[in-house]
Amino acid sequence: MTKNWNPLAITWLVLAIAGLIGTWTFNAIAIVQMRDFVGDWVHSGPSVSSLTVDLLVTAVTGSILIIVEGRRLGMKRAWLYVVLAGLTAFAFTFPLFLAMRERMLVARRTANGRDDLVESADHRSENIP
Repeated sequence: MTKNWNPLAITWLVLAIAGLIGTWTFNAIAIVQMRDFVGDWVHSGPSVSSLTVDLLVTAVTGSILIIVEGRRLGMKRAWLYVVLAGLTAFAFTFPLFLAMRERMLVARRTANGRDDLVESADHRSENIP
């Protein structure tokens, strides 16, 4: 059962479960109270709490990914993206990290003489229409 479950995979799983339980607890409250889920986003209510948990778990997960993937790829000061998220927004720093990560992967592929179209970061094959 624990085959291929390293500490990082377990961390992702725990965060996924926390996200599911955290958000759906408040979603269930909203359903039971027959609240206007989307309308509550601009006022208050369980949907705001659900959205808060959703964004918090996503930010924590993304922060861990930034640090782990940055170290794995040898990116200098990748932790700075996490710090900058507190000064700007995670919605800015996470995509910025992904862009810089992609640039590094493309540079590595180019240096190794690999075709960028075939060996993309998301590992698509040549069967792209």
